[in-house]
Amino acid sequence: MSRRRKGREVNGILVIDKPAGLTSNGILQHVKSLYGAAKAGHTGALDPLATGVLPLCFGEATKFSQSMLESDKAYIATGRLGVVTETGDSEGRVVEEKPLPADLSMASVEAVLGGFRGEIQQVPSMYSALKHKGRPLYEYAREGIDIERPARPVTLYDLTLLAVRENEFDIAVTCTKGTYIRSLVEDIGKALGCGAHVTALRRTLAAGFVLDDAWPVSRLEEMREQGESLDALLVAPDAALTMFPRLTLAADRLRSILNGQPVRLSKPEAVGLIRLYDEHRFIGLGESTDEGEQVLITPRRLVKTAD
Repeated sequence: MSRRRKGREVNGILVIDKPAGLTSNGILQHVKSLYGAAKAGHTGALDPLATGVLPLCFGEATKFSQSMLESDKAYIATGRLGVVTETGDSEGRVVEEKPLPADLSMASVEAVLGGFRGEIQQVPSMYSALKHKGRPLYEYAREGIDIERPARPVTLYDLTLLAVRENEFDIAVTCTKGTYIRSLVEDIGKALGCGAHVTALRRTLAAGFVLDDAWPVSRLEEMREQGESLDALLVAPDAALTMFPRLTLAADRLRSILNGQPVRLSKPEAVGLIRLYDEHRFIGLGESTDEGEQVLITPRRLVKTAD
């Protein structure tokens, strides 16, 4: 006899403004409990030190969490100069201290930042969640094991120096997925000759959502205490998929897609992932493949729809 999943069916995305000091999974489990939801997941963890945009997916929206992970991100970070830590942030043990550059200024830091704009090669931190043989790197790091990590290409679309103080600098970064800001700050410190680590990190963009879209957890708790419904805070799954082109399907082709069958269109459409709709609703994600004069639309991730 199968066991029914505990909790109610909740579908949609909730964007949280994650507070510092808590894990992303801890926030997820707390919010899931506030909703009484059966199924939920997040779209890329933030370190406990970090704050900012954390989209949480419920129910049908969890089908698209991997696609949301592929999206660009943006951050504001503060780096402390002259101090290197084991983890690359202020939560780690100090392993080295160096004097600051005598000519430290906006101009001197700006001169270094030029080497980090555009596509760069970055070595992931040992304290990242990147996996090696099924285990996250941070587990090896905590055991004192160093794993060789090949550099990976990432792109920094924007890297703006916001401020330089006595021993700190602030930067704004817009980048591709997989960019490690702690590694970036460490590398900037190395380029300046004094080392650096992250003391504050705020994510300002993820899955197309910005801080203005995000709700503090305290607001959810207040609403729950006052008996207000939290469902009104949810947005539809396709709100996080606007990076993909939209295609509205005619009834005959829609039936085929809903039955899991690919369809061909003579009109050329964008190649790759594509959002699928009927006249009124989001149906899911398909994949468009170029076949010369036609494209083949194959269903990939479909939502349950009520007739």
